[in-house]
Amino acid sequence: MTDKVNEEKEQGLDQTDSVENLKNEDDLNKESQGEVKDEEVEGVETASDSLAKENLELKDKYVRLYSEFDNFRRRTAKEKLEMISTASMSLIQEILPVLDDFERSFKIEGNDQEGSLLIYNKLSKTLSSRGLEPMDDLVGKKFDAEYHEAITQIPAPSDDLKGKIVDVVEKGYMLSGKVVRFAKVVIGN
Repeated sequence: MTDKVNEEKEQGLDQTDSVENLKNEDDLNKESQGEVKDEEVEGVETASDSLAKENLELKDKYVRLYSEFDNFRRRTAKEKLEMISTASMSLIQEILPVLDDFERSFKIEGNDQEGSLLIYNKLSKTLSSRGLEPMDDLVGKKFDAEYHEAITQIPAPSDDLKGKIVDVVEKGYMLSGKVVRFAKVVIGN
């Protein structure tokens, strides 16, 4: 009999355990459903937050891209202007020896220079209208390696010409502020 009692007690305990287990499972299900609802709400909030962050990132990328494009456009326009202003540089460099020949011919006495002078003036006006500027009045000025090329040095005729330009062998020219040809000069030492 004690065996039967023990068995019934064990079965009763098993039944109570199973009832308690069912209650625990129901509680867990209810809690988990509540958590799911909370997670769904949190998921919606985090999704909107992530969309807002992504929106800000895209706006930032757009602004940066727009500013880079604007800088590119300005730089390209500036380069085009520089290219246009100096496009004729090689042609002008080839014409400069003709100007030099004209100037040398004017120094020779006894030539009929009237026709040559007209041609020279017309050519120099055309070149100056394109931005060519001669480097004039260099004698007595301080030597500057950015604009002048020293051919030689001679003893200075006076103390105030030491380190300065004494003579110009070949005239220098500038095109739109850039040196086309350096002036070849003699410096006093």
